Amino acid sequence: MTFMILLVISAVFVFFVISTYNNLVVRRNRVKNAWAQIDVQLKKRFDLIPNLVETVKGYARHESATLEAVVKARNQYVSASTPADMMNANGAMSGALGRLFAVAESYPDLKANTNFTALQGELSGIEEKIGYSRQFYNDTVLIYNNAIQVFPANLFAGMFGFREEPYFKADEAERQNIHVKF
Repeated sequence: MTFMILLVISAVFVFFVISTYNNLVVRRNRVKNAWAQIDVQLKKRFDLIPNLVETVKGYARHESATLEAVVKARNQYVSASTPADMMNANGAMSGALGRLFAVAESYPDLKANTNFTALQGELSGIEEKIGYSRQFYNDTVLIYNNAIQVFPANLFAGMFGFREEPYFKADEAERQNIHVKF
């Protein structure tokens, strides 16, 4: 009888550990998928940049520092190998694009250019998707981080190598207002 009770308790414990492990794997994969969705939107954004820069170059030749900052930020993203590096590159790109659009305000012919307005509109749509994807990613990270930190799952999370994932945060450049001068 004692053997049967120990066997049942052991079976319940093993089932609990397997269930906890599988739950954590599913949540970790959701975080990876949410990051991949951000990456897709950022890639679209960074693919638009060369077209946008070329369009602006024709109108604002003396604004080379701003254009170089945009190109540099794009190249930084392309060479990034980790989500953290990609998040940093995204922050640099947001700041550079803000300055680029502030420069564009100074050129009425550029603002009226259909190619520029189409690119700007497409980029605005992508920016909205990036914002939604960031929010979804952070919500997914919250659920995952909570799952690996609550008792008793936290006892097994460390043993199985589950680690906290970082939140996608706006960097200082994204928090600053863009000043448009006329």
